[in-house]
Amino acid sequence: MTQGAGQGPETERTATLRDFRVPGYVNETGPYAPGTHPGDVVPPRDDMYPEGYPDGYTPTQRDLPVINRGDTLQAPVEPAAVQAAQPADGPGPLYVVGDVHGYFDELVAALQEQGLTDADGHWCAGTARLWFLGDFTDRGPDGIGVIDLVMRLSAEAAAAGGYCKALMGNHELLLLGAKRFGDTPVNSGAGTATFQAAWLLNGGQKTDMDRLQDHHLQWMARLDAVEEVDGYLLVHSDTTAYLDYGDSIEAVNDTVRETITRNDADEVWDLFRKFTKRFSFRDEGGADAVRSLLDTYGGTRIVHGHSPIPYLLGEVGSEEGEEGTGPVVEGPHVYADGLAIAMDGGVTMAGKLLVRQLPLNT
Repeated sequence: MTQGAGQGPETERTATLRDFRVPGYVNETGPYAPGTHPGDVVPPRDDMYPEGYPDGYTPTQRDLPVINRGDTLQAPVEPAAVQAAQPADGPGPLYVVGDVHGYFDELVAALQEQGLTDADGHWCAGTARLWFLGDFTDRGPDGIGVIDLVMRLSAEAAAAGGYCKALMGNHELLLLGAKRFGDTPVNSGAGTATFQAAWLLNGGQKTDMDRLQDHHLQWMARLDAVEEVDGYLLVHSDTTAYLDYGDSIEAVNDTVRETITRNDADEVWDLFRKFTKRFSFRDEGGADAVRSLLDTYGGTRIVHGHSPIPYLLGEVGSEEGEEGTGPVVEGPHVYADGLAIAMDGGVTMAGKLLVRQLPLNT
């Protein structure tokens, strides 16, 4: 996978409420109203249905369903690193990054804490390998700044003998769709929707859209959806929907890219809503769902973002998103009989933006 380099112009960053509005379908295992699909994203009622929702629509809910489980654990916070450890030979250490959602400053601080970048934000980790799990934009103040940083680090890491790569998240598909298709109606499975409405509903930032350029779109459209590294199966979403797109990693990635390239609004919407499913790996049967992916694509553990750890743990922050009142996230969340590692620390709800080395030191 080839990723470009370059950084956009400095732009004033505006404060953004750390809000976490998500569709009400988020729990992948129904029941649902007749005609609905667990991957549907509902556009704002006032924009499309001023007289009320048609039958089969589920209005957006502010909170995700949550559970409390006693058989899960979180990896402890590692002490600040001076520089990523370098092996004597072979590939460098492996790091993963959870959902960033436009929180540029938090990302810069987390990368420096792990010794991956220096005080000026440049790659200083030599042969280390860094994977972003997707969702760079929306909800936070500087999604384009995040993408520019990742693109630049990709070039700097490659020059140093390491790499910095990224996966496709559902918000990359959402931003691509909003830019390409705008208000073009799509068949959501529960009525008519648009990418533009869904993007705004799910935290789309006007400043990101204004700064979005062709090279950003091209970079996002080429991102892989699934990768296997050192026995870890890396995906964005905690869903088995990847199985709908192929029986090998190569097949899934090719199918996703081909779908985006065909530029059919309905096809891209269907891809987006499937990537938006979540919670397949929790509750009874969660470990079996993980195994279905591992058996198909390889690896011994799955690493994902997408679903915030506070919701997986049942620790939900304040609705106002005030600083200091959010959930406490100490590290990645290990669950599903130890087969799944969740990396979305809930930065959008005053949680933590996680950057961690694998294997975890638990």
